[in-house]
Amino acid sequence: MVTDTGGIDDRSFNASAYLGEQNAKKDLGVQIKYLSSTSANDYSPNVDAFVNQKCGLIVTVGFLMGDITQTKAATNPTQKFAIVDYSYSPAINNVLGLTYQTNQDGFLGGYLAAGMSKTGAVGTFGGINIPTVTIYMDGFAAGVYYYNKQHSAKVKVLGWNPATQNGSFSGDFTSQDKGQAIANTEMQQGADVIFPVAGNVGLGAAAAVQANGKATMEWVDTDGCVSAPQYCSLFITSVNKGIAASVEAAIKAAADGSFAGGNYVGTLANGGVGLAPYHNFDSKIPSALKTELDTIKQGIIGGSISVDPKAWQSYAAA
Repeated sequence: MVTDTGGIDDRSFNASAYLGEQNAKKDLGVQIKYLSSTSANDYSPNVDAFVNQKCGLIVTVGFLMGDITQTKAATNPTQKFAIVDYSYSPAINNVLGLTYQTNQDGFLGGYLAAGMSKTGAVGTFGGINIPTVTIYMDGFAAGVYYYNKQHSAKVKVLGWNPATQNGSFSGDFTSQDKGQAIANTEMQQGADVIFPVAGNVGLGAAAAVQANGKATMEWVDTDGCVSAPQYCSLFITSVNKGIAASVEAAIKAAADGSFAGGNYVGTLANGGVGLAPYHNFDSKIPSALKTELDTIKQGIIGGSISVDPKAWQSYAAA
C-alpha cells in the first residue's frame, strides 16, 4: 500500500485502507507492506518500489494518486492495482477503482446534525477541495436542507455552499492547527455541530469542539469512537465509508485469482457507506429522529429521495 500524505495514522482514509491490509493479513495470511508519502513527489518512487518487488497487489490511497496510478498501470500491464477514492472511465483492466457514494450517508449526517442543533447552525469544512471531499459536503448540506423542508426549519450550513461549490478548506490533510482555527471560526459564527472532512486536520477541530464545551461533531470515513476514542464523547455519529472491507476484498481477489479491473461503488444499499453507531449519543437522539433517518435511508436506496443539494436548494437558510 502507498499512502497519501496523511499516513497510516490519519484516523481516516489512509488508516482505513491500512486496516483492510491488516485484516487481509489476519484472515488470508498474506504479507503486507506500506510506504508513506510525505508529499506528492513520493507517489511515483513509492509505487515503483513495490512494482520492483513484484507485489501481488499494489493499493494506492486517495484521489490525488489517480493520475500516477493510471500511468504506472499502463507501463506495468501485468501488475495488479487497486486505488481508494478514484475510478476510471473507461475502466482499466489491471486497476480496481474503489469509490463510495458518500453523499448518501453524508445526507443522513446532515439531517441528523440539523436535528441535533440547538443554535440553528451547523458547520463543515474540507481538507483539500477535491471531489472525494466535496461529495461528503454536498450530501451533508443537502441533508440539512431536507431537514428544513421536513420540519419547516431554517438551519444554516456554514463552511460550504453547494450551489457555488465554495467553502472552507485547510488546504491539506495534516494541519491540526488549521482544523482548530476553522472549527473555532464556525462555532463563533453560531455552529454547534461541526463536520470536518479533512483526515488528521479534523483532530484539531475536535480539540476546538472539546474546548468549546457546548458544541458536538460528526467524524468522517471511520467510526471516530474507534479511530479517535479520546474524542468519542463529542461524536454524535461518524459518516463512514467501507474502505477497509473493500480493500480486503480486493486483496482477496488478487490472492485467489479472481481479480478483475473495473470500478466498485459503495452505497447505502450494499453497505459500502453508512452512519456509525451513535455510542454516547444513543440515548440523547430523539427516537422520532432515529425513525426519520431510517425512513430517509430507505428513500435514498429506493430512489424517492435525492441526495443532490440542487433538489433541496430552495430550503437553504440564508
